[in-house]
Amino acid sequence: MYLVTTPKILRAYYPSSLIWDIATTEKVLYLTFDDGPHATITPFVLHTLQQYSAKATFFCIGKNVLAHPSIYQQILLQGHAVGNHTFNHFNGWQTSAYHYLKDVTLASTAIQTSLFRPPYGRISKRQIKELTGNQLLSISSPLPTFKIIMWSVLSGDFDAKNSPQKCLNSVLNNTKPGSIIVFHDSEKALERMTFVLPKVLEFFSSLGYRFEVIPQ
Repeated sequence: MYLVTTPKILRAYYPSSLIWDIATTEKVLYLTFDDGPHATITPFVLHTLQQYSAKATFFCIGKNVLAHPSIYQQILLQGHAVGNHTFNHFNGWQTSAYHYLKDVTLASTAIQTSLFRPPYGRISKRQIKELTGNQLLSISSPLPTFKIIMWSVLSGDFDAKNSPQKCLNSVLNNTKPGSIIVFHDSEKALERMTFVLPKVLEFFSSLGYRFEVIPQ
């Protein structure tokens, strides 16, 4: 189960340090892509973004960065931002804080960033404390102090039960200035993401929006 937008009551459960959107009065949106880089899907995303002079933030899995280093470099060379999405895509609710941090640390050797997004959005309060500078656990090397980036709009492109049109409607109906929108550059999202992304870029560009990276 998941929600397209995150209710305030659920946001309030987590520490205020988590970032769900970026306050602004300008027409700015923040596109994000999880789980890459992928050999063919990430290049599609990069090409599509380039057509609209759009920038985005890619939350990369460490093992995928090692598998596709040239595509990872292409993300950076085109002026996009990257974030740490763990090395093995661990579920924080099912992983001890120690092993979770070890996995994030391993990913940090390949991904130089101060941005972090927990896979599935599932992270414990202890893990949050450790990642945001209150490090008490003894791990082999120190972590950077992360900004934990969540989202305000979940496209649902990963859900095979969703039609591409439903995913598009979810984004169009819930996006506003400062929204952080989640897509996936992964095989499970391919059919829906490749339908939705160009249409989102076209629609909001026609309204005068610009697409920027999440600041480090």
